[in-house]
Amino acid sequence: MTSKKQLKIRIRARMAKTGESYTAARRHVVDRPEPATDGAWTFHGGRHPGSAAIAAVLANRGLAVGEPMVFLAGGGIGAGYILWEFKHDGSRHLTLGFRNQWQYHDRWTAKTLDRLGVGFTAHTTSGAKGASAALAAELDEGRPCIVLPDRYHVGYWGLPESLDGYGGHPVVVYRSDGGDVLVDDRGAAPIRVPRTRMDAARARVPSYKNVMHVLNPDGPAATDDGRLASAALEGLRDAAEHLSAASESFSLPAWRKWSRMMVDRRNAKGWPKVFADGRGLAGALLSMWEGVEPVGTDGGNLRDLFADGLEEAGALLDLPLADLAEEFRRIHGLWHDLAEAAFPLDVPEFARMRALTARIRESLLAEGTAGGGAEEDPRAAAAGAGAVLPQDAVDGAAELGELRAAVDRASPVGDHEALFAGLSTRLAGIHRAESEAVAALRDLVRERGRG
Repeated sequence: MTSKKQLKIRIRARMAKTGESYTAARRHVVDRPEPATDGAWTFHGGRHPGSAAIAAVLANRGLAVGEPMVFLAGGGIGAGYILWEFKHDGSRHLTLGFRNQWQYHDRWTAKTLDRLGVGFTAHTTSGAKGASAALAAELDEGRPCIVLPDRYHVGYWGLPESLDGYGGHPVVVYRSDGGDVLVDDRGAAPIRVPRTRMDAARARVPSYKNVMHVLNPDGPAATDDGRLASAALEGLRDAAEHLSAASESFSLPAWRKWSRMMVDRRNAKGWPKVFADGRGLAGALLSMWEGVEPVGTDGGNLRDLFADGLEEAGALLDLPLADLAEEFRRIHGLWHDLAEAAFPLDVPEFARMRALTARIRESLLAEGTAGGGAEEDPRAAAAGAGAVLPQDAVDGAAELGELRAAVDRASPVGDHEALFAGLSTRLAGIHRAESEAVAALRDLVRERGRG
């Protein structure tokens, strides 16, 4: 029998090597893992934060709508690329969007639930006291809430202060316990967060300050085959239209732009110019690896999740989507290859950073923080964790922060030009592949419309 310690080591090693999410890595290592529970709440894991949160609430209300169908109903995949430069600490951070309307969490949630036929109440109270009271009232009535806390302020990801206000992703707050709330963030155990910390995290980002969605999935609409088929078709049409747009920030041309920026020596945002001295490059490459791979906080490039949704939709709609699903699985592999080329294991510093990232994720998502797993530690506060991060993750976050600062000062990458040229070529190939796949999807949806 595999000991718990051995199991943790194997899951972490797989996450670091493959870039898989905790849920996927655990599924490969553990034969038929049983769902974990906390009282009446069952943890279902998941990949993409928004669709996993909706699927978790529905599943805990007895409605079997899987994450792939929720994701597809919301329009499936998206595209987006922004390279941020911060003068206060000299850091560079890459923001990648892989979900439809990735920049609008609340709009995406509303349209997804509408298509699924799931009733909901959206709270948009801007005042901190009102937002806190609304969350408490819903939890007191036994209704789980989907909220959007800032990752640094919520504490349990172990992020450095330099990422304060960078944003976050949807999580489920499913009950309160004294001065704490308990969170499901695609793991297998409850994450305990002080209520005051959650309130502050929800209020941090102005664009979705204190937004909260409470699902009211009464009635059979969300699991009716006709409704699911309609949601799937609307999602496919949305995906085809959205990804056919001309935007270089929020649609497929973003990948072509990114490919150009990797080798553009004249543009102020070109990588050869931004990283001329190598400073901040390692941090940007880490954010690329975390953004593309499922081990990251946003679920990765999500092309595999979209493929799962296409397979389900094909059966519901009697559409030939199997080949297209297979193509998006291949494209998922192209993204993985890009991440491996950007942040390879054969660079010792990168290998260690990958191992530490996997350690933090596995520790948190496997053990949660309820039940005395968190310790008071000065390094926890420095990492934004307070007393809600497991001690093993605190140690990992502290070492990761120190290592990142060191490699950002002196890049371990030897030939920057060769790296940028190789990544540019890979991105151009991804852009071609996704453009062709989306054109095929558009033709299928149009054919269905004529039918």
